[in-house]
Amino acid sequence: MAITQAIATVFKQDLMSPGGNLAALTLKCALYSNAATLNASTPAYTASNEVSSSNTNYTTGGNTLANVAISVDGTTAIFDADNVTFPNATISAQAALLYNANNANSAIAILDFGGVKTSTNGTFELQFPTANASAGLIRIA
Repeated sequence: MAITQAIATVFKQDLMSPGGNLAALTLKCALYSNAATLNASTPAYTASNEVSSSNTNYTTGGNTLANVAISVDGTTAIFDADNVTFPNATISAQAALLYNANNANSAIAILDFGGVKTSTNGTFELQFPTANASAGLIRIA
């Protein structure tokens, strides 16, 4: 028999599943201008410097994530969801905030687009990477 000290993979998966089921919670994605201040210390959703709700097809607070799933690749727990789209929208955004609407709008992740991205009466889409141990959007190894 061999014993290897490690954090259990199922525990990593449980960390991504507050309340036992992250996929059953309401997770949202809000968009922000380049004037926003968002970082690891951001505690929760804020409307400060959020993309204007006067833009076509953007609602303050953002969109709800669909088909949220937690999976395991080897010993890495991975968060995934469908791409987030804002169809027929005129938007200029530099970042997105993923947050948990069931837990006082607590922040999950800040996504920096690396520059301002725009759409003009078209689809503004956040394309999430393949959900695996090397490329998943949120991974706990």
